[in-house]
Amino acid sequence: MTASYRYDVEILHLLVSPAHAYFGRAREGAADVPSTDAEEATLVAGKGIVGDRFFGKAAHMDAAVTVFAVEALEAIAAELGTAAFDPLLTRRNVVLRGAQLAPLLGHDFALESAGATVRFKAGRPAHPCAWIDAMLAPGAHKAMRGRGGVRCQVLSDGILHRGPAVLVSPMPLDPGRAGEANVLRPSRLP
Repeated sequence: MTASYRYDVEILHLLVSPAHAYFGRAREGAADVPSTDAEEATLVAGKGIVGDRFFGKAAHMDAAVTVFAVEALEAIAAELGTAAFDPLLTRRNVVLRGAQLAPLLGHDFALESAGATVRFKAGRPAHPCAWIDAMLAPGAHKAMRGRGGVRCQVLSDGILHRGPAVLVSPMPLDPGRAGEANVLRPSRLP
């Protein structure tokens, strides 16, 4: 990656969960799944976060880690007129402050923390599931569309640590737009 743009960010949360809380549980409700807000997380290229539910799963190799901007969650709470939400309820793996993520889709980027660098490829948007209304508030599912973060492939082994970090991007980003929805609009016809 020939990145020339560096942004100071903060890694607020590193969620590692060994099992799914929502998949296939429409009737039963969310499962009581132990999740860890880890101080550090070990990432393995092509596999994801060690100990996480998506680690090494073939169907998720290109999207094993979800990176999310907490500003999006803050904007959603403000729009819905609610108190702040617990970011861990979103089940996103890496929760950052200070990062506009949508422009990274389709590109490689890196996170540097505590002297280590982990490289990612932002493959696709992390759309929320319908459970988000039950976990956060009615209307959260709609409000989170376009700002649920990015699903990423891990390109290099490394360890991420909570705390100050640097996001290395191949293009300029606008951290002030971290909470905005990325909505694809159809082009205007003449």
